[in-house]
Amino acid sequence: MSRWVLVAEDERALGEMLCDNLSLESYHAEHVLSGPAALERMGVGGIDLLILDVMLPGCDGFEVLRQLRARGDQTPVLILSARSADRDRIKGLELHADDYLTKPFNLRELLLRVDALLRRRPGPPAGSDVLEFGGNRVDFRAMRATCHDGQEVELTATETKLLKLLAAHAGTVVLRKTVVDHLFGATAPTTVRTLDNVVLRLRKLFEPDQAAPRHLHTVRGLGLRFDP
Repeated sequence: MSRWVLVAEDERALGEMLCDNLSLESYHAEHVLSGPAALERMGVGGIDLLILDVMLPGCDGFEVLRQLRARGDQTPVLILSARSADRDRIKGLELHADDYLTKPFNLRELLLRVDALLRRRPGPPAGSDVLEFGGNRVDFRAMRATCHDGQEVELTATETKLLKLLAAHAGTVVLRKTVVDHLFGATAPTTVRTLDNVVLRLRKLFEPDQAAPRHLHTVRGLGLRFDP
């Protein structure tokens, strides 16, 4: 299962370069340009690692980190900063950053640090081959399910991938673009109707009341959330 990395970097070219290289390492990477945008995206959930520049507009990286830890968010944070003074490193660590790398940096070193931080963090529970929720039982390996009403069904590869993705981030919103990229590739338009059809099919199978779903939620303007 690919991990999600958020890059908070106000230098657009640098942020895009980092995302491109993270994608080459099989991570899902997103880029924001300001402190408030980083806090907003982290609040949505589903991020496994934050690469955080200190000199961000709106509020700086130290303030972003302070607010994240204050609200109980323990997502690993790698601070990326042009500030190399000991006092800045110490401040970052006092705010419970997990690592601190100064600019200019070696790209390979950054990628190795990302890998090390993510290996320290346990993988999502949806690594299991079986998912049970609301009287439903899904066997990811066999691509089959037993529904709450006793019906046994075959799942398509796309349906299986979507369920496994959402289960890996249970309780948090997975952005629509992230879902589309995962299922159909990065070149697919985020408005692709196929995704809506997949969600409707899964609700038909797993929700006793499709009009008031308990498990598969659409969060308007953002994406999807799975509540087991």
